[in-house]
Amino acid sequence: MTVSINNLDATTAGASAHVDIADAVKRARQAVGYSVDELALTCGLTDLEIESIERGTDADPGKLRRIAAALQLPVATFLLS
Repeated sequence: MTVSINNLDATTAGASAHVDIADAVKRARQAVGYSVDELALTCGLTDLEIESIERGTDADPGKLRRIAAALQLPVATFLLS
């Protein structure tokens, strides 16, 4: 299943240019219907790494790129360069 930014909840897009990366990752994962374990398996990270990102304690660009690829989203979804 593919998901686009248009499938995400309207509160994710917001009027502001700032994106809460942790919230964006969680909402994107939920929009696809993945559990934390399923996303971890799909992108090759551990469930603890995914949970850390969703709590906002980790924002490693490499991990975020892997998550974006697994969710078939553009990397810009998480405001990465």
